[in-house]
Amino acid sequence: MTSSVNFDAELPDKPVAVNMRKVAVASVIGTTVEWYDLFIFATASALVFNKIFFPSFDALIGTLLAFGTFASAYGARIFGAALFGHFGDKLGRKSMLLISLLTMGVSTFAIGLLPDYASIGIWAPVLLLTLRLIQGLALGGEWGGAVLMAVEHAPKNKRGLYGSWVQLGVPVGTLLANLAFLAIAAFLPPEDLLNWGWRVPFLASALLIAIGLYIRLNIHETPVFKQTKASEAQIKVPLFEIARHHWKQVLLGGIATMSTGSSFNIIVAFGLTYGTQTLGFSRSIMLSVVLASCALCIVLLPAFGVLSDRFGRKPVIIGGIIAEALVAFPMFWLMDTKELPLVFLGYALLMTAFAANYGPIATFLAELFGTRVRYSGLSVSYMLSGLLGSATTPIVTTALLSWTGKGSSVAWYMIGSALISLVALLMLTETFKRDLKNIASNAK
Repeated sequence: MTSSVNFDAELPDKPVAVNMRKVAVASVIGTTVEWYDLFIFATASALVFNKIFFPSFDALIGTLLAFGTFASAYGARIFGAALFGHFGDKLGRKSMLLISLLTMGVSTFAIGLLPDYASIGIWAPVLLLTLRLIQGLALGGEWGGAVLMAVEHAPKNKRGLYGSWVQLGVPVGTLLANLAFLAIAAFLPPEDLLNWGWRVPFLASALLIAIGLYIRLNIHETPVFKQTKASEAQIKVPLFEIARHHWKQVLLGGIATMSTGSSFNIIVAFGLTYGTQTLGFSRSIMLSVVLASCALCIVLLPAFGVLSDRFGRKPVIIGGIIAEALVAFPMFWLMDTKELPLVFLGYALLMTAFAANYGPIATFLAELFGTRVRYSGLSVSYMLSGLLGSATTPIVTTALLSWTGKGSSVAWYMIGSALISLVALLMLTETFKRDLKNIASNAK
């Protein structure tokens, strides 16, 4: 082991390049699987779950209950972030990534086997909620570990790029989730989709989980963590250290990231419901719109990551947040025309703003914390943003549409979320020149 470390130090260029390719692939494949599992649930909540798990309610109430179950995982993600963060800072990043991926896979596969309300009554939504909470617990530990595997391995001048690779898991996972439902909707009549077709994307996740586990078994622990462990500089309970000395960075980081969850969930969850139930588009058309916008996001995220390496994290993120506020009303104006090209344009505008915001944010949050508490601080901060933004957005936006009947009410919600995130971000300092090898806290 010692000779391997010395070899990497003496010949940094070629070994690091090869290692970073492997790490990047391992990071993105894992987060892709996790977000695929998460978003097939979101898509099913919008299209199916309101009918098969909450059938005794009218369409709107059933949708709200389905989205409420969808949102429940975000509370579990906080606990998952604390749990996996603790052991990730104590035992290492790699082992936690394997456990979180396996946990997510088992719970997602089990959802595909659940009997519906007609078969077992109230136990159907209870079991659905339980498995959803397990999903959230797993995801709470997954994302932070994947970010650290990429960022802590990356050269200092490319941390933004490699951190943005982890973020690719969101649009790629969403793309795969929507492709799965698009294919099923194209080949199955609605009654078969409700009876058994919706189960296929959940059961198919087993293959993705197997691929992800295989790839992650072949990556190494980050050198930054190994250095910290070797120096015996670890602390007993990282979460306590976070609560005592780094709560400001956790809180502000979570609020600053909040608008990413709001904007993305408007695209993939509320937008799907609004397009089908209010504007009258078919499920296939709206899924195609989501698919195209996710493909655009895959291209944009690394580009904004590169820009953050050159100009800093905050300028790029600030630009994305402001853009989210500016395109809020135009997106709904374009959708309300019911002209498909203009609907695509509205989605593309918001997705571009989201990508500028979301691409550099993972690296920015990682750089806020020292090595001893980085997994815990990064994970809790990001999962807090999910609770504030992603969890509440489908419920609030559906309720707003019910009360007002207008998409413009949702635009105001987007603007408010963006402004709150902007204020929090401005209260944090720039991070892109910091040294991740610093064991103590990076942020003051």
